[in-house]
Amino acid sequence: MAPLPAGIRFIISFSRDQWYRAFIFILTFLLYASFHLSRKPISIVKGELHRYCTALHGEEVEFKSQSQKASGTPSHRPADNETDCSWAPFDQDNYQQLLGALDYSFLCAYAIGMYLSGIIGERLPIRYYLTFGMLASGAFTALFGLGYFYNIHSFGFYVVTQIINGLVQTTGWPSVVTCLSNWFGKGRRGLIMGVWNSHTSVGNILGSLIAGYWVSTCWGLSFIVPGAIVAAMGIVCFLFLIEHPKDIACSSSLVAPKGCENGTQRVRLQKQIFMDKNKSLDPEMQCLLLSDGKHPIHQNHIVVLPADSGGSMAAISFTGALKIPGVIEFSLCLLFAKLVSYTFLFWLPLYITNVDHLDARQAGELSTLFDVGGIFGGILAGVISDRLEKRASTCGLMLLLAAPTLYIFSTISKMGLEATIAMLLLSGALVSGPYALITTAVSADLGTHKSLKGNSHALATVTAIIDGTGSVGAALGPLLAGLLSPSGWNNVFYMLMFADACALLFLIRLIHKELSCPGSATGDQVLSKEH
Repeated sequence: MAPLPAGIRFIISFSRDQWYRAFIFILTFLLYASFHLSRKPISIVKGELHRYCTALHGEEVEFKSQSQKASGTPSHRPADNETDCSWAPFDQDNYQQLLGALDYSFLCAYAIGMYLSGIIGERLPIRYYLTFGMLASGAFTALFGLGYFYNIHSFGFYVVTQIINGLVQTTGWPSVVTCLSNWFGKGRRGLIMGVWNSHTSVGNILGSLIAGYWVSTCWGLSFIVPGAIVAAMGIVCFLFLIEHPKDIACSSSLVAPKGCENGTQRVRLQKQIFMDKNKSLDPEMQCLLLSDGKHPIHQNHIVVLPADSGGSMAAISFTGALKIPGVIEFSLCLLFAKLVSYTFLFWLPLYITNVDHLDARQAGELSTLFDVGGIFGGILAGVISDRLEKRASTCGLMLLLAAPTLYIFSTISKMGLEATIAMLLLSGALVSGPYALITTAVSADLGTHKSLKGNSHALATVTAIIDGTGSVGAALGPLLAGLLSPSGWNNVFYMLMFADACALLFLIRLIHKELSCPGSATGDQVLSKEH
């Protein structure tokens, strides 16, 4: 009998469950990357919405005007009193405040909608809910770009478009985190979700490159193309997303079914650990569940779940999710961590344009290095937290290093392009690491907390609370940057450093518990169910 080809041997070396998990991992990665892809264009186009033509020769301006007439694309006339190539209403002296208001309108709507999104998402099929959000997001992202082709100069049009887009994009994060957590157990969750969370940076990079390709010639396409991509991925979601492994008779955890073997070797998967009162808690959960590592959790931290008439548990309430130990602390920490991250997301290209004197396309391409650093930072945070089993301490260490790094960045980025590149990579890793860890592994840990007694209907609500609180900071950061940048970019960096310090402050109690908690400590978990 002839030996099997190497490719076939590779395929059958994995079980059916493993192939489905890999498929869901890749699919949810691409789905949320497309969301971030559609958020990036506004930061790239800012430099084009307000720019001056003093660097252009008269014949270059004339050539551009002739090419626009030949292609049928609209053009706008520079102001009579200056060589201004800006797009009204962003051609005024208060353009930074107007651009900051665009960011704020999107992010404020996103923050408010996120609290409702998790509650709604627990009660609707994830596939339908996420598909609707992606189709709507694609439509409103493209609508912003249509303002270029229809020569729309109403500030209200752009603000309303941003608000609605922010609301519909809240369907994404609770849905994909819930789906991924349904398919993957807690083992190596930090590493798995650290790699998976790189979709944020991948989406930002792709969004920067796509938007940057058209920004100087036809910035409307910088929005329309990403919008079309998001809508197309919404159709893919509807056709292929599997919400839970039980829907196709797969194992609900990373445990090989009894007697499961493939054609070449026995599947070796991590053992599932079942908790009972005679077995010890893992160190991380011990620190979160026990007040001092020795005594049971305080009665106020017991989550009481209402019973229902059926066999499944009811979705957790908003207040019930807040009672889970660690949810409030990590939510407030994320508020400030996300403030820093989203300030970079929305204002970094404009900062590079002003400091390094690059055009909008070059600044957009250079800003992707911050996201490249973010990929490594998220993975590194996941690996360290898995190894140490201390999520809060890992976040605290990176936040502690991030503040001085931001100060150095603000100082040496003015010295040249090489210094800017190096600091973009380092700052991206330290800023994005805690943000990535909290929004993925920490949210999944708390959403599947032992005190929930296996209630899987809490994950989307907990995820929405944490990310929704973080989105409040995401809304404030770009707004404050718009208000502070006219007085100097140094003030923006001081604000970011202060935010990092505040984020670290809210983790002090959890860090103290983790560091003082012995790894072998045991304790009984207190659970209660309402009848």
